[in-house]
Amino acid sequence: MSHVMDPRPGGAPTVLRMVLGKRLQDLRERAGISLEEAGRALDVTHATVRRMEKAEVGLKIPYVEKLLVTYGITAPEEISGFLALAREANRPGWWHSFRDVLPDWFSAFVSLEGEAAVIRAYEPAYVPGLLQTADYARATLRAGLPHAADEEIDRLLTLRTERQTLVTRADAPLLWIVMDETVLRRPIGGWRVMREQMERLMEATELPNVRLQIMPFAAGPHPAMYGPFHIFRFQLQEIPDIAYAESLVGGSYFDERDDVSTFLEALDRMCAQAAPAQSTKAILDGMRKEI
Repeated sequence: MSHVMDPRPGGAPTVLRMVLGKRLQDLRERAGISLEEAGRALDVTHATVRRMEKAEVGLKIPYVEKLLVTYGITAPEEISGFLALAREANRPGWWHSFRDVLPDWFSAFVSLEGEAAVIRAYEPAYVPGLLQTADYARATLRAGLPHAADEEIDRLLTLRTERQTLVTRADAPLLWIVMDETVLRRPIGGWRVMREQMERLMEATELPNVRLQIMPFAAGPHPAMYGPFHIFRFQLQEIPDIAYAESLVGGSYFDERDDVSTFLEALDRMCAQAAPAQSTKAILDGMRKEI
C-alpha cells in the first residue's frame, strides 16, 4: 500500500502542489542530486525535501528557490515562473472554508475530484455524492454522523451541493459509476426520497459526461465486493492515476502503478459484468414505478 499523500494539520495538498512537487523531484533526479544532498543545500533533513516532493507539506518559497538553483535552474524568468506557481499552489482550495467540518483526509479527495479529467467509481451502498438529491444527502449524512449537530449536517450538505457543480461545469470530467442494485433497493430517507433520487439519476444519464451502470443481484459475485472505491485520472502527465478507498475512520490513497492497476482491473471486469449504460435509464424507471 502506498499513500499518495499524508494530509497534516496544515491542510490537504492542492493538485497543483502535487504537480510542482513532482517537478522538483524530476529536476533533482535529472541533476543527479540525492535527497541527502538537497537537504544539505537547505540545511534541513532529507525527509523535508522528500515531503515537499510528495506534497505532504507546503512549498516554502525560499526553499523552492534554493532548490531550483541547486538543480541548475539559473534563468530568472524560469525561477520566477516556478515561484509564482508555488505561491498559487500554497493557496487553500475553495473547500478550505469548510475546514470546521471537513477532515484533512477528505479534503484531499475533494481536491482530486475537482481536478480530475476522469472519475470512475464503484458504490455498493449509496448513490455517489455528486449525484445525490438534497434530501437523500441529508439522510446519508445523518446515518453516518448520528451524533452530529444539525448545524454540522447543514454545513456538510452545503459542501456536497458545492461539489455537485462539478458535474455540469463547462470542463466537467467524465463520471463513470458502477452502482450495486442494493443502492437502489434500500429506502434511504423513505420511498418518496428514493423516487426523487431515482429521477435525479435518470436525468443524470442524459448528461454527455455521465455514465451509470447498475450491477444487478443476478450478476452474482464480482471483483470489488470488499467496499467502495474511486479512481481519478488527470490530464497533467505529472499526476499518476490515483485510487481512493474509504473506511469508517478515514480514507487511503494509492498511486503506485501495481496498486492502481488492481483497482482498474476490478472495475473493468465489473463494467463488463454490470448492465450496459444504455439500459440504466430504463432500469431506474422500472424500479421507480415499483415504489
